[in-house]
Amino acid sequence: MRGAAIWVCLTAAIVASPVAAQMPPPVPPASLPANCTADEHRQFDFWIGKWRVFRTDNPEAMLGASEIESVYNGCGIRENWQPFTLLTGGSLSIFDRASGKWHQTWIDSLGSHGEFVGGLVKGDMVLSGMWRGFSGPGKDALVRMTWSRLGDGGIRQLGETSLDEGRTWKAAFDFTYRAKR
Repeated sequence: MRGAAIWVCLTAAIVASPVAAQMPPPVPPASLPANCTADEHRQFDFWIGKWRVFRTDNPEAMLGASEIESVYNGCGIRENWQPFTLLTGGSLSIFDRASGKWHQTWIDSLGSHGEFVGGLVKGDMVLSGMWRGFSGPGKDALVRMTWSRLGDGGIRQLGETSLDEGRTWKAAFDFTYRAKR
């Protein structure tokens, strides 16, 4: 009982502290400025949705699911990759007005991460960069990913790696996204 009383006193002291009293109230979402309304911020919106993900070379081989959502007042795109394996992960993407490029950070349940930069190329989103641990612990790879719209409403994501600083590329993964119904 004594521990509970101490906890209640500590909680009350923190809530009533001068620091808490100085905190401004949260800003309601409706009053936030519309900072990400330019067309460039919508270039990757075609990826937003709830998807079933298949191997492109075998449309019956479902690999898992991915949920892509608009976040942070439309300024970001968050991916939550849920494969049928233990390797889960996700990314956060944003269009950076200062550089005029898209940036994506990927992290996964193996502790690997990637930093990718790029933009639209002939209607496809193309991002490339170093993916730490892509080929296993301590085995980094230069990776280029291309998202292409398909005529049936799906999306193809082709991942390629380069061992010669981007002069040549070899397919590493090839996914087809189909909308969940």
